Formats: sequence, C-alpha cells, structure tokens
Amino acid sequence: MSAAPDVSVVVAVYNTMPYLTECLNSLVNQTIGRERLEIVAVDDGSTDDSGRELDRFAALYPDTVRVIHQSNSGGPAAPSNRALEVATGRYVYFIGSDDYLGEEALERMVKCADKYDSDVVVGKMVGTNGRYVHQALYKTSDPDVSLYDSALPFTLANTKLFRRELVEKHKLRFPEHLPVGSDQPFTIEACVRATKISVVADYTCYHAVKRGDASNITYRADHLARLRAAGEIMDFAAGLVEAGPKRDALLRRHFTWELAKLVQDDFPGLDRELRRQICAGIARLADVYFTDGIRDAMDVKRRVRIALARAGAVDELAAAISSEQEHGAPPFVLEGGRAFARYAGFRDPRIGLEDRVYELLGESVPGALAGGTELLASAWEQQGEALTYTLSVRVPVVGDVQGSVVRLATKAMPKSADKPGARRLKAGHVLPAPVGEVTREPSGDGAATVLHARIPLEYVTAERGVRVYLDVAGSTYEIPVRGENLPMPLARLWGREGDPYRASAVVNGKGRVVIDTAQMYPPKRALVLRALAAPVRKLKSLAVRVRAAGVRKLKSAGFKKPTGSKRK
Repeated sequence: MSAAPDVSVVVAVYNTMPYLTECLNSLVNQTIGRERLEIVAVDDGSTDDSGRELDRFAALYPDTVRVIHQSNSGGPAAPSNRALEVATGRYVYFIGSDDYLGEEALERMVKCADKYDSDVVVGKMVGTNGRYVHQALYKTSDPDVSLYDSALPFTLANTKLFRRELVEKHKLRFPEHLPVGSDQPFTIEACVRATKISVVADYTCYHAVKRGDASNITYRADHLARLRAAGEIMDFAAGLVEAGPKRDALLRRHFTWELAKLVQDDFPGLDRELRRQICAGIARLADVYFTDGIRDAMDVKRRVRIALARAGAVDELAAAISSEQEHGAPPFVLEGGRAFARYAGFRDPRIGLEDRVYELLGESVPGALAGGTELLASAWEQQGEALTYTLSVRVPVVGDVQGSVVRLATKAMPKSADKPGARRLKAGHVLPAPVGEVTREPSGDGAATVLHARIPLEYVTAERGVRVYLDVAGSTYEIPVRGENLPMPLARLWGREGDPYRASAVVNGKGRVVIDTAQMYPPKRALVLRALAAPVRKLKSLAVRVRAAGVRKLKSAGFKKPTGSKRK
C-alpha cells in the first residue's frame, strides 16, 4: 500500500469462528474501497480455525489485510494495543471479531470526521441475536455532542472512529490487566481529550452480535472481577474529570449500569460472603462518588439497591430483590404530593436511609402501577330501569389515595401504553368528572388500596374501557383494568319499557375489561319516520308506473317522437 490509508480497522481475534468470516467480509466489502482501508487483525492465540481464516483473508487481500499471531493474553486489550503499534491510517476504528459493519459505515464516518474536523465519530450501533445496545445516543445525527450532556456515557465501547493523531498524542492504550471493560478507559480519555465528537445516526454502522452460546467476554466475567473493573474505571475517570456535575454525568452510568448489575435477580442466591463483599465494594465507590446529583438522577429501584448496599444492609437488599421477583414492584406511599416506593428498609431506623432514596423523582412508573393493579370483583346491580356496574380493584398505592377513581373511557389507549400496560397523562390533561361513586379502603395485607366503584350506565350505544386513574407524585396515570382468566358477569337486559338495552362486560383482545352497551331494537321515532315515508315511496312508484303506461299507449297509437327534437 503506497499511500497511508484513511482508516485502520483493528480486529482483536480469539476463537470467534464462524462469526469472524462475516466480520471480515463486511470489512473488505466496505464502500470506502480497499485502497483507502487497512485491516490489522491480531490472533490472540485462537484454538479454533480463527487463525487460519485470518491467513486466508490476508492471502486474498494482501494489500489490505495484515495478520499478527501471538500467544493468548486473556482479553482484547493486548491484541488491540499490538495493532495500534503498527496501524498507519489517519483514523483508527475498532470492531469486535464476532460483529460486522454496514457496508457504508467507514465511508460515512470518515466523511463525517473530515467534514466536521471530529476527533471521535460514533456510528449507530444495533444489537443482533438479542444483544442489548443502548439507543438513546442515536436519535439523531449530531456533528458536536458532549460527553457530559448526552447519552454518550452509556455508549463507552471502543467501537468508534478515533483520529489516530489524538490517540498517539496522548499515548492512549488499553489496560491489559482488566478482565472486562478494558475499552472504557481508552474511550473515556479519548472523549475527554477530543475537541469535537460527532454522531452518525442516520445509518446503521455497527451490528453487535450476541453469540449463540453467550460466550462474549462481557457475559463471562464473575461478580468480583466486574466489581474491581468498575471501581478501577471509575477511579480512572475521576482522575480525568474533576468533581462536579460533569463527573456526575459520566459516573452515573457506572452506578446505573455496572454496579446495579451486581445487585440484580441473582444476588439473593449468591453465597453470603460474596454478597457481603459485593456490598462492601459498592459502598467504597458510593462513599466517594455517589453524590446527591447522581442519586436523584437514577430510577428509584437502582437507587434503593445502591443505597442499601452502601449501608451494608445485605439481608434487606436480598429481601428487596426477592420480593420484587415474587410480587412485582412494591406499593407507592403517597404523602402530601410526594410518592415513595416502599422497598425493604423504607423508614427503618436500623438502616437510617433518608426518604429521598425511596422517592419517585419525576420518573414515569406506569409499568409498576399496571403490574400491581388487580380486578377483584365485577358485577351488575339492577333496580327497576337502572343498571349499575360494580367492581373492586386492588391498586398498588397507600396513603393519600383520595384522588384514585374509576371511570369508563370511550377513547382507546394509545399503542405506546401497550408494553407498560398503562400511561402517564400529559400535564394539563383535563378529565371529565367521574360518574358514580368510589370508596377506598386498605387491603388486608396493608400493601395496597382497594377501590370499590359503582358506575350507573347510561342509555347509549358505546364500548367503554374500564380504567383506574391514580395521582402519583404530581402526575396522573391511566391504567386499564385487566380481566384475563376472570369471570365476567353475564350480559344483562335493562331499560325503559319497550326500549330495552343490552349490557355486557367483556375482555378484549388485549386483556382489558370493556363495558359494551347497545339498544336491542331501533328507536320508535325511526319506526314512525319509516311509516310516514312509506306512502311517499308508494306514490313515487305509482307515478313511475302511470308514466310508463302512458308511453306505451302513445306508441301503440302510432305516435312518434319528432326527429331532431331536444328535451328542454
């Protein structure tokens, strides 16, 4: 290759067949052209056919593909560093050897970097085969994003385009002793040092693949190894960014993601000593970095788990996780316009966590409310010509619940409410006054409130959804009442004499209870109008027949229409 390439692609390889073939094909077929491309692949002591596959591609594309073989180092850091030693491109790009690129990826990212003089370009990534990739950064393309006021801290993989001059100027390399997350220090420092960071979001540049056996290194590391790595990465970042809002914006990712993952569903089943060590490690980091700003920016579930771990409340933390696994999210305690999630340790003087840890701070909670809403009873009450629908619903709130009501709604729920099962209404949304009456009482276990509603039905033909409305922390939530596998009352006739209506309580295709009312027969007024209209129709029909008969008589008498005459 005579001239320096535009981009050097670094591929660290260890036992990734057959995924490696697709990866390499996606590189040599880039629209940027092989004459502008250099591929540096380092075989880190593979024991499968990966090394031979690399050599095959090097033989096919000798001017583009360079292969280095070395003994296994235990991770991607060492082979990546080795590749950086020989890379010659203006830019350097890293790709996992089990992943692949969109064919225009490198062309688009290099063009973006040249146009905006960017030091770092982030191309849109998506997950494949169930691989999770955070998507918030890719909502729109942006020539200049900040590490501190964007979703970039949640996208710290090294799968980006870096200006090689920046890399060499600051001697950026990967820490080879980290078992997981070794790309984060490199990426963090590059983004801190960069004069401009750009995002290409209008094209899928990178496809991150989860292997069928989940053998990616991210899924293999144990709890303590991940804890130590997270701690070292956080300490490294703190050395680059001074304490304050910028550091909080960066480290919030590590509390929300790396540390929170250590206290997920598997935590209660871990050995007690391991649980203690995990909590102690989280406590050390929280004592230094868990500021009020980070705490208040986190969702309540993760916030509580981090705070319990920091307090050394190992048993309470395990209880909180187990309870949520078994029963779903805890009830919300409503007090004076504030809402608190009643997780283990709430207002427990032995633990001493302040209420703020458990408070809902502007977050949306429709899923938790929908999951805890349960239909207990559903029936009709009929007195003379009046019919009332009655129901009892358990809702996962306690405390100041006077704003909790049940309504029959005519409009369908938006599709955005299907996954969470409920929705938060927009600020300023005005609801009609509730019809009927609602009484409220604590549930027998004290963990919820039971709403008893009596809703008189109107003489209308309509399908109306049964909805609960709850005021929680300054927002109103609309929750469809679900009725799968529950008995519904039989259809009922009611109404004024001679004008009956039918009422049915049914469960629709989404599992939601709907009250369907309709007239059994057409209204008497319509029958009268039809009766009055009948003579008119008869007269018109008679006139048509008379006219036709007259025409026939004229024709039989020899009358002919004058030639050339026109109807006026």
